[in-house]
Amino acid sequence: MVDALVAGHICLDIIPELHAGVVFEPGRLVEAGPATLSTGGAVSNTGLALSKLGVETRLLGKVGTMLFGRTVREILDRYGPNLGDSMVQVQDETTSYTIVVTLPGQDRMFLHSPGCNNTFVADDVSDEVLANTRLMHFGYPPLMARMFADDGEELVKLFRRAKEHGVTTSLDMSLPDANAPSGQADWRLILRRVLPYVDVFVPSIEELLFMLERPTFETIRGAVYSTLPTSMYARLAEKSLALGAKMVGIKAGSRGLYLRVGTSLEGMGRAAPSDAAMWTRRELWAPCFKVQLAGTTGAGDATIGGFLMGLLRNLSPEAALTAGVAAGACCCEEPDAVNGVRTWDETRARIEAGWERLPLEPGDDWERHACGVYERGRK
Repeated sequence: MVDALVAGHICLDIIPELHAGVVFEPGRLVEAGPATLSTGGAVSNTGLALSKLGVETRLLGKVGTMLFGRTVREILDRYGPNLGDSMVQVQDETTSYTIVVTLPGQDRMFLHSPGCNNTFVADDVSDEVLANTRLMHFGYPPLMARMFADDGEELVKLFRRAKEHGVTTSLDMSLPDANAPSGQADWRLILRRVLPYVDVFVPSIEELLFMLERPTFETIRGAVYSTLPTSMYARLAEKSLALGAKMVGIKAGSRGLYLRVGTSLEGMGRAAPSDAAMWTRRELWAPCFKVQLAGTTGAGDATIGGFLMGLLRNLSPEAALTAGVAAGACCCEEPDAVNGVRTWDETRARIEAGWERLPLEPGDDWERHACGVYERGRK
């Protein structure tokens, strides 16, 4: 029995080193430094974070058989023996790649080719694999055409099958391109169909706004998301719980990780907490830890990895959230999505040594616990 299966989107990340003050203009040559080659996407970012944190993990994505596909498998195998063995390899299809443009002091930009992620379907995850997995995390369906087509039919099929096999399920999103087919999909309907089979729903605040409150998303587009009111997190989490998710973790960038848990964890599967009462009806917010920032690529995925590790190890919700933001902070100490993540023993030692957190002011009705996590509504 494998603790975690991480399935879905995988790509090759090409990250050029760029100096401050770079301006992109037509016809202009921009000199760059060395490029970092890394695997990207949820399968790599969250899967390798889980593996580095000590969780037995199977990675399942789709790659081509040419150079980029071989490079993806080679990079995965560097992090652990045979980690690339579960990749679905397909002839005559291209491997997904992303050029990550990271300018000092600015958010990242991406040039992305979906490749054979677009042909991934539910049957690419076999019944045998599901029967031997405690938790399945699936990431980035908006970047996988077959998974959001037909109102998410393949996504629903996969999560329904996972629940039939007793698997605890987790779902992450990516921001749809408003001008591409993913941006035209009815994400509210897709979530209504799939969330009844999702135990842990972990989108970002931006993704959730796009999918559940598109007019609000369009109104505040370009806003600094760190300034959004906490009431917006609560409202979107409540909507997600009402659609069927058992717990909702919202990635909040430099503000950390927000968690809202519903009234029942019944049917959550093999990775359900042993003390459900410790988790249910909770609203928590874990601030980030302070680091010397090298990049934010993959930080949200690493945060999810740390949180799921805590769930799999039966930690309290406060400890699982802390593990999440700690893994995400470690990730930010390197420019790529994987190399900054440390072992759980190393990460825990930093926390126990008094690792300082970034300030967070969620509101007067929030109480800060001694561990540094905030809570609202529990006496």
